[in-house]
This record gives sequence, C-alpha cells and structure tokens, in this order.
Amino acid sequence: MNRRDVLRAGAGLGVVGAAGCLDAPAPAPLFAESFEDGLDWETAAHIGPEEELSEFEWAIDRSDAQAAEGEWSLSAFTEGDHDDGTAWATTDVDPGDADAFEVSFEAWSESESFNVLRNVVASLGPEAPENEEDFPDPGQNSSNVDGALYGGLREPLHLAEGWREYSFTWEPDSVPETLSLALGVTVIWEADATHYLDSVTVEPL
Repeated sequence: MNRRDVLRAGAGLGVVGAAGCLDAPAPAPLFAESFEDGLDWETAAHIGPEEELSEFEWAIDRSDAQAAEGEWSLSAFTEGDHDDGTAWATTDVDPGDADAFEVSFEAWSESESFNVLRNVVASLGPEAPENEEDFPDPGQNSSNVDGALYGGLREPLHLAEGWREYSFTWEPDSVPETLSLALGVTVIWEADATHYLDSVTVEPL
C-alpha cells in the first residue's frame, strides 16, 4: 500500500469514528409523563393567611380537553376571586446515578396576554412543597441560580396562546435517594382560569 492509499484509509476510519460518536444514543429520561395511564400524583393547594384554604376553589385532574402529547394532560383550575392561591401536583422521581437534572414540560394557556394573569410553578428537590413559598420566587429559574437548594421555576403563563415549553436545570451539592417533582399554577389576576400541563420529562445532565 502506498502513502496515498494509507492516507485514504486513515481518512475513512476517521469518518467512521466520527459517525460512531454522532450515533451514540442520548441517555434515557429518568422520568416521563404524558398522563395517558392515569394520575399517580398527589394534589395540594395553598392560599395566603388572609383567607382560609376552604374558601379557595381549585381542582387538578386528568383531562382530555387539551393535550400536547397523546390524548390526555393535567388540568389545573384556579379561581381568581382572592387574587391569590396556588394549586399543584407532586410525584416522586428516582434520580438513578444522575448528579444534575433538566426538567421540561408543556403548559397551555387559553390566550396570549401582556398582563401576568397566572404563573406556572415547578420544583424538583428532596421534599414535596407544602405551601406557595416552597416554590421559587416570581421570575426565578434555578438554571440561573448557582447553588440552588432545589430546582424549579416561577414564570408567567399566557406568553402565547396554546402550548408553550418551560424548563429548568438543577445541579445539587448532593442527590437524595428520591426526588419530589411538583408542577402547578399560582393566581395573579382576579379571574377564574383553567390551564393544562403535559409532556413532563426529567433528564440527567
């Protein structure tokens, strides 16, 4: 084999090697939920100290009214009479061997609005949230917070009509044996509203 043939053979091996790297499969999600097979989530709500929780009307359940994936999603109804209140659903996630996480999901709003009518809230951490303060502050996303004690976000809904993706990342100092993932809606505007959540994934980073 002459020098030109050797160079050609080496180039071919390089292409094969690069293609092999490109074809490496992405890690499987640690958790994926599209609510097609029931609702194995715990639901809860909280409202500020000025009102009793019993005065706050809310409901979280599976629904086939809207879906980003498949035929079902998670519906979240919140009344707006009190200009306050948060409702959410929580489930456990096995972190596996991951030491950092990315959470993404789709949220549906009936209309686009320049006003903040509702915020979507999410958290991933060692404990399930017990009240609204256990979610990030308004406008906060753990992707932008070094050393966050838990992952999560609180960002406006109604940024677009229909479905819109939300996501956050979290790299904890230590990973517990079980993680609690929570998704929900918090009231800003005094009007009743129903939103939908779907296509939830937790992936290792």
